Amino acid sequence: MTSSKFLAAAYLCLQTMASAIKTDYLPSIGRISSEGYLMKQLDLIMDSSSEIKASSELGSALLRSSRLLESSSSGSSSVDMSFLADYSIKFQGCHHISQWNANAANEDDVRIATKRLVRFRLCPTGSCQARSTGCSSKYGDYVVDMSTFVQTFLQARAYARSYQCSLHAASCEDVCSSSSDQTTCQLGCYAGYGLNYCIQSSSTEESSFDPLNYATCSSYTFWNQTSSNYNYYVGPYCANQGGSIYFGLFTDNTCTAFANDGKTEFYSRAGFELPFSQESLISYDCFSCKEPAQGGSTDDAYYTNANDQADSDTVKEFCETVYAKAGKCESKMSISYPNEAACTYIEGVKLINNAGVMRTHSVRKSKAASVTIGLFTTLAVLLGAYVFYLRNSK
Repeated sequence: MTSSKFLAAAYLCLQTMASAIKTDYLPSIGRISSEGYLMKQLDLIMDSSSEIKASSELGSALLRSSRLLESSSSGSSSVDMSFLADYSIKFQGCHHISQWNANAANEDDVRIATKRLVRFRLCPTGSCQARSTGCSSKYGDYVVDMSTFVQTFLQARAYARSYQCSLHAASCEDVCSSSSDQTTCQLGCYAGYGLNYCIQSSSTEESSFDPLNYATCSSYTFWNQTSSNYNYYVGPYCANQGGSIYFGLFTDNTCTAFANDGKTEFYSRAGFELPFSQESLISYDCFSCKEPAQGGSTDDAYYTNANDQADSDTVKEFCETVYAKAGKCESKMSISYPNEAACTYIEGVKLINNAGVMRTHSVRKSKAASVTIGLFTTLAVLLGAYVFYLRNSK
């Protein structure tokens, strides 16, 4: 790499890491703790007498950024993610943390909001298993905002369903061309291909419910709502055990305050159960990041996307998006220049209890406190003995 290109890579790297430090859902990403530190490292780069080892923290980061620089020089603006085609995404669970709501403006706004995160793992496709943590070697661990993960997942599924329906649209139109009941005929035709979602039998509030509209916390208006004295919101949340993501009914725009008996409340107002209130939005299956061949079967229906398949790489857009936005810990991954920037943060996610508050695995003893308590105890015993002596000596 030429010196000018190396300097450009260094500058780009430092900008990227400085930006990551400011990310609201990754408050702590490894040992680099300030933008000032990064700029000092840039001074080292500008000093021609300085030597930066590839094995050092900064050297490794520079080499990772060089991939971005090389792809940018060829007309691409994204990091090379082609290696993702050999991996599968395994959803591992979700977590939530309590944080100050900086957007609270009104007196009734929630002051302590809930920040929800998804943790997932990239496993080599050949060794990924659904009923486990996914894999036990050569993997990377990641954490990303729940709304980002859910929205990207549901968007991929929507594209996939639209694409699969289009593959059989002409055939079903021909089959039903002479039918007196087009809707019923086409429902049966698509059902024959295992595509029960292509045609809606009627226009109702239930059939109009699109999960993608509530991937992020959004206001929900019931069709029979006649009063504006109350506001309800629907959004994803993490189950207590952290293994599932459900839709819930809330009373605030951050989806922190659950509606009282939300499932019953939603049913009584809407006349149907809130979708995905008992079934998880995300499954534990291993989702391959490799694009299927054009015209792929419905076996890959969640992630088949004609537009995505037409691009220059072989990686699904779903994987590219969540990978790009996630905090990364690739210490055990068999790739060149693994990103370990979020390892400390991901480890910290394990230390959050159900209330979203940091906890520790064990209670550490304080030697200073133990000595102080011992001294006070000894003094108290001696004082008591002395008082006893004085009273009995009279």
